[in-house]
Amino acid sequence: MRNIKLLIEYDGTNYYGWQRQKNVNNTIQQAIEDSIWNLTKENIDVIGCSRTDTGVHANGFIANFTTTSKVPGEKFQFALNNRLPEDIIILNSEEVSLNFHSRFNSIGKRYIYKVLNRKWCSAIMRNYTYHVKNHLDLQKMNEAASYLIGRHDFTSFRNLGSSVKSSIRTITDISVFREGDIINISVSGDGFLYNMVRIIVGTLLDVGMGKKMPKDIKDILNSLNRVNAGKTAPAKGLYLDEVFY
Repeated sequence: MRNIKLLIEYDGTNYYGWQRQKNVNNTIQQAIEDSIWNLTKENIDVIGCSRTDTGVHANGFIANFTTTSKVPGEKFQFALNNRLPEDIIILNSEEVSLNFHSRFNSIGKRYIYKVLNRKWCSAIMRNYTYHVKNHLDLQKMNEAASYLIGRHDFTSFRNLGSSVKSSIRTITDISVFREGDIINISVSGDGFLYNMVRIIVGTLLDVGMGKKMPKDIKDILNSLNRVNAGKTAPAKGLYLDEVFY
């Protein structure tokens, strides 16, 4: 038995997220598993590092699977890319220790959220950015973000839908920066609750538009009440950028 690690880039627009689901065939996991079956004729369970939602994208998603196939680890990327749809690409494949688990061995992740900040939406980027026409004060957004760095109970930044035992997480870095008309919000941490990054983004956007003050973030955290945070930003602007091990 061999363990193969995959580095995956995908456009999540046409998929119901990563995870295989009953009565839903259009997921990233299912597409990759079908491609592996086409190659090896094995019914493989591909383990993903995270469960990205419908419409969320990935620059550096990590997955692994065990196989008895004799295909060299580094050759899987070529063989699978010839079988996968064009909106899913295997950037790298390699054989790793049987002890490697893409989800359990992860010590953190970085997400990037992209906001198109100009008067009009984009015909080309409409599925890859969230359009906000209002002026955004990046200095205030970064000040607000600084209150989130550290180990906190993020109940206020969690939507219902997960069964985790604890809402305590550690955010190691948040930065807000502009590249032309695109405002990037980069969030790194040891783990994230359901919709946590998208709620953080929605709250920071409120600060950027003057609807909240930077210091309000501390009170929102301490309230442990979801209603005090901003709205959940749309999935289409979110990218799983990198997984740390």
